[in-house]
Amino acid sequence: MIIKISVKIAIFIFSFITVLILSCMHGRPPGDEQSGDRTVIQNTGSDTIVNLAQAWAEAYGAIDPSVSVEVSGGGSGTGIAALINGTVDIANCSRKMHADEITRAIKNTGLDPVEFLVGFDALAIYVHKDNPMDEISIPQLAEIYGEKGEFTTWSQLSVELPKGARDEIIVVSRQSNSGTYEYFREAVLGKTCDFRLGTIDMHGSKDVVELVSRTPSAIGYSGMGYATDKVKMMRIARETGRPAFEPTVENTQNGAYPIARPLMMYTLGKPNETIATYLKWILSSEGQAMVSKAGYVPLTALDESNAALSSEGP
Repeated sequence: MIIKISVKIAIFIFSFITVLILSCMHGRPPGDEQSGDRTVIQNTGSDTIVNLAQAWAEAYGAIDPSVSVEVSGGGSGTGIAALINGTVDIANCSRKMHADEITRAIKNTGLDPVEFLVGFDALAIYVHKDNPMDEISIPQLAEIYGEKGEFTTWSQLSVELPKGARDEIIVVSRQSNSGTYEYFREAVLGKTCDFRLGTIDMHGSKDVVELVSRTPSAIGYSGMGYATDKVKMMRIARETGRPAFEPTVENTQNGAYPIARPLMMYTLGKPNETIATYLKWILSSEGQAMVSKAGYVPLTALDESNAALSSEGP
């Protein structure tokens, strides 16, 4: 009798645990997740955008307390991977999705990713504040960063660093899952060239700037929104000997600054009403004012890629 009861109890416990596991596996889809009385929007991806995305999330939470936007970084590749798996509502990207990534997203979820342009970023080239060099050209950057580049010391660029600083150029880059890494490689090195060996690859945009600020002989690239008084953003020329331009809002909007890029958010298919309303707010004058405040370049007009957020509704 005791044995029969034990078996029944064991079967009951096993069934109960199985139900719990299945309920966890088949939870609410992204965008429908609830946290108390609030709807949660999961937003992840680009480290370039993460501070701005967090500022948007906090400001929007004060406007609509019924919505909680949960933001995390990890790089554009991380956000895109989550979108492909259908585990995130919005993927932040500082690069466009690749054709194979779009194909995988459709195959896995049955939904076509939709792109929304939310701002622009001038990719700044940072050196230590005591570095006397004020401008550099794209070909010179390629000689520093490229796998076949010949510049390994500052003296090769006729730069004399302050006494005690190493002449060797400490080359700071990003990890390969970063959209910033991918954009820099294409814009500066070209599609057929790769980075040199020996670069110091940092996880986040902020990490690049912090390392350069502590290293007089370092050079690094990161979003213009991460500038501090301990580093210098150099003027950039398209060709050596040609006019160089600062990474400013005006120079980005008029196309003078040569390494500027769009900042995007992706959703799976046309966003639901809650997400669409949030994206419309980001594109509003209030949301775009926060782009400027964060040190990035706001949209001058609603881009065609944002047609999915037309006045007709989600």
